[in-house]
Amino acid sequence: VRYFERLPERLPALDDVPDACYLAPRSLLCFDHVTRRIALVHAGPESERLALKREIVRAAMNPRIDLFVGVDAPEFNLNLAATLKAAGIPTIQYVSPQVWAWRSGRVRRMAKTLDRVLCLLPFESAFYADVGLPADFVGHPLADEIPLEPDRAAARDVLGIEPGATVVAILPGSRRAEIERLGEDFLAAARLVATRRPGVVFLLPAANAAAEALVRPLVEASGLPVRVLLGEARRALIACDVALVASGTATLETLLCKRPMVVAYRFSRTTAFIVRALRLVRARYFSQPNLLADRMLVPELLQEQVTPERLAGELDAWLADPARVAAVTEEFRALHAVLRRDAGARAADAVLGVLGARGAGRG
Repeated sequence: VRYFERLPERLPALDDVPDACYLAPRSLLCFDHVTRRIALVHAGPESERLALKREIVRAAMNPRIDLFVGVDAPEFNLNLAATLKAAGIPTIQYVSPQVWAWRSGRVRRMAKTLDRVLCLLPFESAFYADVGLPADFVGHPLADEIPLEPDRAAARDVLGIEPGATVVAILPGSRRAEIERLGEDFLAAARLVATRRPGVVFLLPAANAAAEALVRPLVEASGLPVRVLLGEARRALIACDVALVASGTATLETLLCKRPMVVAYRFSRTTAFIVRALRLVRARYFSQPNLLADRMLVPELLQEQVTPERLAGELDAWLADPARVAAVTEEFRALHAVLRRDAGARAADAVLGVLGARGAGRG
C-alpha cells in the first residue's frame, strides 16, 4: 500500500493516463470493514459473499474506478474481477492462486477476467504463458522485510533464552482446523524430543488471541514446559535451532529466518478422499522451501505420515547433524536472495504499466 500511495508522484511521467489517476488513492470502503467481511463470508453462506460483492461493485462504479487490484483471496477476488472486467475496468490479481498445486484449470478463466497477475514466487508466472495472460514475478514482501542475516543472539536475548540452549519452535498453524488436526501430535512429538534431549526449550508462538486460546489447553494437557507466546513467531523462528511447522506461509518465513524445519499437514478425511480420488494435487512437494528449490530440502509429512514418532525423528535428525543444518542454511540464503526484489515497488511498476497501456489505448 505504501508504494501505491506514491503512484501519483510517478504518473505524470506517463502520457495519456486517465485524469482520475492523478488523484491520491482513497478508500471507497473502510479497509478493516472489507477485510473482516471477506474473512467472515469465506465461512458463511453464499448470500453473504454476494452481498459484499455487490457493495464493492457499487462503490467501484460510482464514481467509476480506473483499475482493480485484488490482493490474495482468489476465490472472492477473481469472481469480483470478472464482474469489473465485464464493465470495462482493467483488473490485476496480486498474489497468484496456487494453480501450480491444484485446480490448474483456473488459469483459463483467469485469462478472461484479468489483465495481469503479480506473482510472489519465481516459478508461478510460467503457468500463465500458455493462456496468454501476462504474469510478473515481483518477489515476496516477506523477503524484503526479513534481513538476509537475522540476528539470532538478539532474538534469544529478547526472549530470555541462553545462547547455548537447544530451542525448538512449534507452529501448528493459526486456524482452528489446523490446530485441532496438528496440535496434539506436534506436542506429543515435542514430548518425545524432550525425553531424548533433556533441557530443550520449546516455544509455541500463537498467531492471535483466538489461536492462543486453542493451544493453551493442549499445552497444559501435554505436561511440557512449553512457552506460549502471543505473536512473536518471527522472533521465535530466528531464535530456534529447528522448527516444527504446519504447511503454509510459515514455512517460507522459517526459510527466510534461515532455520531448518520439519513440515507437516493434514487435511480433513473428506477433503483428503476428494483430493486423492480426483487427483486434484499436481505438485511434487507442498512446502514452500521444497517448491522453491524443486527438490526435497526439508522433510514434509502428509496425512497418515504425521505421527509423533515420525515428527520427533525428523527433529532429532536436524539437531544431530550440524553439517546438514549449515548446508540447508546456505540454500535458504540463496533462495532468500532470489525472492528479495523490492516487491512493493515492482508491483507498483506493474500497476503503472497497466494504467499506461489503458491511457494509450484511449488515445
